[in-house]
Amino acid sequence: MAGSVKPSLMSVHVVAFGNERDGFPEDNQQSSLIWTYLGRSALISATESSLLLNSANHVGNPVFTEYQACVFGNVRLVVHDCPLWMKEDPSLKVSHPYMCSPVDFSETRPDIFDSDWYTSQNLIGGADIIVIKYSVNDKSSFQEVKDSYVPMIKRALNHCSIPVIISAVGARKSEVPCTCPLCSSDRGSCVTASEGIQLAKELGATYLELHSLSDFYIGKYFGGVLEYFMIQSLNQKSSEKMKKRKKSHKCHGVKPPQLEQPEKMPILKGEASHYNSDLHNLLICCQCVDVIFYSEDLKEVVEAHKIVLCSVSHVFMLLFNVKSPADIQDSSIIRTAQTLFAVNSEAVFPVSNQGSPCGPPVRVIVKDSFFCFCLSDILHFIYSGAFQWELLEEDIKKKLKDPGEVELILEKVKCILKTPGKVNSAKNCRSHQTARPLQLSDTSLKLFFNTHVLADVIFQIQGATVPAHRAVLVARCEVMAAMFNGSYIEANSFLVPVYGVSKDTFLSFLEYLYTDSCCPASILQAMSLLICAEMYQVSRLQHICELYIITQLQSMPSRELASTSLSVVSLLRKAKFHNSDCLSTWLLHFIATNYLIFSQKPEFQDLSAEERNFVEMHRWPSSMYLKQLADYRNYINSQKCHCIV
Repeated sequence: MAGSVKPSLMSVHVVAFGNERDGFPEDNQQSSLIWTYLGRSALISATESSLLLNSANHVGNPVFTEYQACVFGNVRLVVHDCPLWMKEDPSLKVSHPYMCSPVDFSETRPDIFDSDWYTSQNLIGGADIIVIKYSVNDKSSFQEVKDSYVPMIKRALNHCSIPVIISAVGARKSEVPCTCPLCSSDRGSCVTASEGIQLAKELGATYLELHSLSDFYIGKYFGGVLEYFMIQSLNQKSSEKMKKRKKSHKCHGVKPPQLEQPEKMPILKGEASHYNSDLHNLLICCQCVDVIFYSEDLKEVVEAHKIVLCSVSHVFMLLFNVKSPADIQDSSIIRTAQTLFAVNSEAVFPVSNQGSPCGPPVRVIVKDSFFCFCLSDILHFIYSGAFQWELLEEDIKKKLKDPGEVELILEKVKCILKTPGKVNSAKNCRSHQTARPLQLSDTSLKLFFNTHVLADVIFQIQGATVPAHRAVLVARCEVMAAMFNGSYIEANSFLVPVYGVSKDTFLSFLEYLYTDSCCPASILQAMSLLICAEMYQVSRLQHICELYIITQLQSMPSRELASTSLSVVSLLRKAKFHNSDCLSTWLLHFIATNYLIFSQKPEFQDLSAEERNFVEMHRWPSSMYLKQLADYRNYINSQKCHCIV
């Protein structure tokens, strides 16, 4: 041997397969990827870069060439290079300035895995990095890589995760070099970039195109990737070694105290949505009615609400002047509105005491007698969320015995629910309703949030005005229902002042009523919204805000929790004051679980005596553990023993 490698604490084992030499001109046949990298790499120190070659004596196998070097100062690098398909050729005897003697590859056999399966398996199984290299101008060698090496490497990757680098070496002959995966100009006898990329995908490998063995391609491109994986391998080995040392270390037979896991935090369960049932109850209770349907003989049929009808149908938007025919631009919707309904304000109707401060209800005559007969069932279908299509069919069939009439009514319902510019069919309607229910919150109700369209109440808050719709407020909030339907002044007022809450928080509250969802921007905003929800007795919104606060606090790292200006004790105070029992209980457990952090904060002194006793009783780590740990450390120091933790 030409030299020896200084003993090192750690090593990296690289196994390289394939022949890349056909990718270069005749005068450069002796170059190889691994050989060139080890000769040029700046990581190999000048005094410790001797390469050990053992091609004749390495476990009796002349196929592998073994290189050894020192990298990163004191890390032993071992490379086994196997150019499998090299033919017998005296020119293949090469030498290297760092090697002891030329290497003769003329004895290379193409059946390595058959001739020495055990050695090959050990080499692959013990590899930290695998390099597959081939010449882009030798398609047969690339095919042999896929046939011989890839199956064996795949089996090895099934048992462990080993980084794989695929290097396509050389410039394609008579072609402009191209690394584009979609390029087809280099097809023929050359190996295309897309073929190499496909092989890399199969192995989960990193694919590199090296047009030459220059300093850029070898040192920075190939070397950079290889050295990255070497560092990753060293980090992993160092971590595993440290774990073994910790596990096996004993200090005079005295074990440290065992730290138990903190108590499980109380689980806060959410509340199911009752959005559709709220709106359906609005139809049943007939509160805040602003539209009444009549038959052609002026008999009252059913009462309804413009905001709900317009939220699901462009026909009703057209009927109540929310949109014009020019806005809709769908002749079938315009025709349906004209043939089914007529708005009438003549004095022939009986005087009604119902209505909002905006005026009496709108009177609508239903021109189709069969449709008028089934209108109550159709409105129940719409108010229930417009997704129980099969139930609507059954209800209409019970009232109309003629199948033809049933089909006509169902077609008119589809026209009412139609989106402008789209064609409705029975199949599409059923598949849409079953695959994704057409809920009111998912369609147009959100479009009426914070707009003056059809608004019949204006909230005055912090010098600003917020428009809203009584029907939605009454359906979704019991406090609002009592306020607008009782003997309160708000029942007959168009302008309603709001106190004790900010405009942004009140807008978030109204958005939840309209859409059944909310997205607080911060923990403090969620707490403000929780207080507003408690004020108006909307329990599900309270639970949503509680879950948001808990989720945000749980995801906060200890360092951020220690440095944050957010007062968890203040959150606890507000949660208790506003009857959020679940959140207040959880916050007490959270303070106890993070005792070492919160006990150092000034706000910790604001806890009541009862709260302090609870925290001390459930604190983590417990005072007993800390006492045992202190005793253990005193014992270790007294024995003059250094314990690795």
